[in-house]
Amino acid sequence: MSEKFEKVFGELKEKTKNFDASSYGDFLAVQITLKDLNEVFFIEVKEGKLTIEPHEYNDRQANIIISADNFVKMMNGKLNSVIAFTTGKLKIEGEVKKAQELSKIFGR
Repeated sequence: MSEKFEKVFGELKEKTKNFDASSYGDFLAVQITLKDLNEVFFIEVKEGKLTIEPHEYNDRQANIIISADNFVKMMNGKLNSVIAFTTGKLKIEGEVKKAQELSKIFGR
């Protein structure tokens, strides 16, 4: 695990630590692939619990492929996910709707 990945992953954990998953009604399993770091992690909401782990998620509903810098910008509201998608900064494999649900977790 690279130092930059640990920093990005740490920022994500800090950003989401107060997310109340008990009110989230649906199952969510999204993998994030940081293409420039060749690293992955997943975000899962299941049975009212948010889990974020630095592993692949084989049964994921979507995979978001993005650079680490653009992911941090998106997570912090400095990069609109729709603009990132349409300009090619973000690629989604799988269910686009599930990938869009991350905005609820990031507070957007």
